[in-house]
Amino acid sequence: MTRPILKTLPWLALAFVVFATVSPIDLRPHDFMPVNVDRAGAFAVMAFLFVIAYPRHWKLCAVLLLIGAGGIELLQFLSPSRHANADDALIKAAGAAIGCIGGWGVNRLRERPATLS
Repeated sequence: MTRPILKTLPWLALAFVVFATVSPIDLRPHDFMPVNVDRAGAFAVMAFLFVIAYPRHWKLCAVLLLIGAGGIELLQFLSPSRHANADDALIKAAGAAIGCIGGWGVNRLRERPATLS
C-alpha cells in the first residue's frame, strides 16, 4: 500500500510545481517565505520525493530535475502574466540538487543492514 503512495507523491509535487510556475501570477500560492526560498524549497521537496520513490534511478532523476528546472521556467513564456528568468531557474536547480542529495542520503541509510546492539 505504501509503495503506490510513494510513487504518486513526486508526480503530485511535479504537477503542483508546474501549476505554481505556469499559472497566472494571481493564482500562484503565497506564504510568508521569500519567493526564492519557495522556489528552492518546492524543487527540493519534489526532488527528494522522486529520489526516494525511485532509488535505483536517482542519477536519472537528478539529471532530469536539473534540466527540468530550466524547462519548467521556460514554460512561463506561455503565461502573459509571468516571465522566465535564468536566476529563478538556477535557484530551482539548486533546490533540486539539495533534494536529490537529501534523498540519496536517506536511501543510503535505508540500504544499511540493521545492526543488533
